[in-house]
Amino acid sequence: MSNQTQIAAEDSPKRRGRGRFRWLGGAVVLVLGLILVGTIYESVSEAADIRAYPPPGQMVDVGGYRLHINCTGEGSPTVVIESGWGDSSASWGWVQPEVAKTTRICTYDRAGMGWSEASPQPRTAREYAKELHTLLAKANEPGPYVLVGHSMGGFTVIVYAHDYPAEVSGLVLIDAQDLPTSDVATPQPAPKPGGTSLPSLLARIGLVRLLADPLGSVENLPEGDKQAYTAFAVAPRGVQTFTDEGRGMSEGGAQARAVTSLGALPLIVLSRGKDQDAKHTAAQTNLLQLSTDSQQLFADHSGHPIMIEQPDAAVAAIVKLVSQLR
Repeated sequence: MSNQTQIAAEDSPKRRGRGRFRWLGGAVVLVLGLILVGTIYESVSEAADIRAYPPPGQMVDVGGYRLHINCTGEGSPTVVIESGWGDSSASWGWVQPEVAKTTRICTYDRAGMGWSEASPQPRTAREYAKELHTLLAKANEPGPYVLVGHSMGGFTVIVYAHDYPAEVSGLVLIDAQDLPTSDVATPQPAPKPGGTSLPSLLARIGLVRLLADPLGSVENLPEGDKQAYTAFAVAPRGVQTFTDEGRGMSEGGAQARAVTSLGALPLIVLSRGKDQDAKHTAAQTNLLQLSTDSQQLFADHSGHPIMIEQPDAAVAAIVKLVSQLR
């Protein structure tokens, strides 16, 4: 083998190594560039959303952070809505205007969701109830209230009715989350919020926003409400709060399960008619045992998000209880 051939053979692995290094370096530069572009895109989009969708209600300081509450209509008792896991007040766009024709109704956003600022406290049912209690007092919205809880919001209104019984005149549970059974292991304690989860990191670089349409948004809400709902749901704060709420659900469910009786408090359980299974059917029936004055209604044409898929059923259940209390 000639010296030239030998040198070329020895140099070939080096050239391949340098080529791989250049390819890896280029890939890193490309990824960093995409992250930078995505971060700018998300920042600009968030600023545009804030301008496009100002809060329809008022922002109220509840102790170092502000919560959004939107009250409409007149009359008593006042209806107060507690949304489900990861939901905001915008998801009640069909229900609130209709109930407001009969009585006063307030929707609000839990800390970190919708227009509300984040809270430093763990995301559990009892903490939500405390924050809601403070919010209603500082917003000068006197009780007694008809509390309406959808899904995970059922945990909150059950705990609220137990902790502040003089302020509650009735409950409506809209396809409430199943309470944990007695054989469930000790619940996981809820961590304090404020960490950075992988979903929130993806939201910070705009990926959650980009995927919002392909993954499906709340198409059946009124115009304006659905855009506001999606805008805040895909923002990093909303995504992180969604994660924090999920981490607190075990402890929150245990807090609600510890409430075994609300006496004769008027209670309506509105259950979905579609996508049922034996476990959920039994759990819905068991909720009736919370009160000696309870009844069950069904939204025959709806799945879990009754307030969106069959809002007339949600309105009818709420108005029925309001009329019963007058």
